[in-house]
Amino acid sequence: MELKDRVVVVTGGGAGIGEALVQAAAFEGARKVIVADLDGDKAVAVAKAVSGSAKQIDVSNEEEIIELVDSVEKKYGPIDLFCSNAGFVTSAGLEDTNERITNMWDVHVMAHVYAARAVLPQMVANKGGYLLNTASAAGLLTQIGSLAYSVTKGAAVSLAQWLSISHHHQGIRVSVLCPQAVRTDILANSPDTADGSEAEWEEGGVASSDGILEPDSVAQECVEAIREERFLVLPHQQVSDYMSHRSEDIDRWLSGMRRFQEKLYDGQPLPGDTFVSDI
Repeated sequence: MELKDRVVVVTGGGAGIGEALVQAAAFEGARKVIVADLDGDKAVAVAKAVSGSAKQIDVSNEEEIIELVDSVEKKYGPIDLFCSNAGFVTSAGLEDTNERITNMWDVHVMAHVYAARAVLPQMVANKGGYLLNTASAAGLLTQIGSLAYSVTKGAAVSLAQWLSISHHHQGIRVSVLCPQAVRTDILANSPDTADGSEAEWEEGGVASSDGILEPDSVAQECVEAIREERFLVLPHQQVSDYMSHRSEDIDRWLSGMRRFQEKLYDGQPLPGDTFVSDI
């Protein structure tokens, strides 16, 4: 798919990767870009810069997703590309609360379900459309220090695979974005209260071990993947090697990840130690 003259929706579009996707779509000549974000003011600012349209939305609320899709279709016509991009991080293991795990599940998994459920009928009726779902390299591998992030991003990748298999014959194309560290404000927007746990998400931590990319370069990789109808979008090419190593010998890969965790938490309690000490 080429983005010229297309109608594009980007959730989580008020900052970071989402904002970069908005700018990239506009640069490619999209007819209309709709910026949806929990922060309505940010959505308005980003949309204004590209002569787009803004919508405040909570992606974990299915009714709001449905209303977004319906309003865009009525005002601008069929949606060609829906970028389901909202997300956040936490650092916790089994001690994490059910409420926080469920909240992350709703944003990282159910939001993609709601988007596909809302937009696919019109895409199928128009004999084609594209879904770009943001997951993470954590969904292909794991995320040291965050049970909920690892599990929900893994589910997001699995969902994208299912959508690609189940709806390809109807003209639906799917890509899933799986970066490692990207220079965004996701940490500042994430409700993590664990003392010192933010360190692994910052420069020098596990998420940035292969470098921190700028959002615009990630967005450009997405544009190229959409043009090629490529399923996996891997801005950090090292992830492909890690996936190969894991598939070749998962026990060896797990052993390496344990050593990496010990190095990361050098001299500090490991994630599981905190949980066991509280029992």
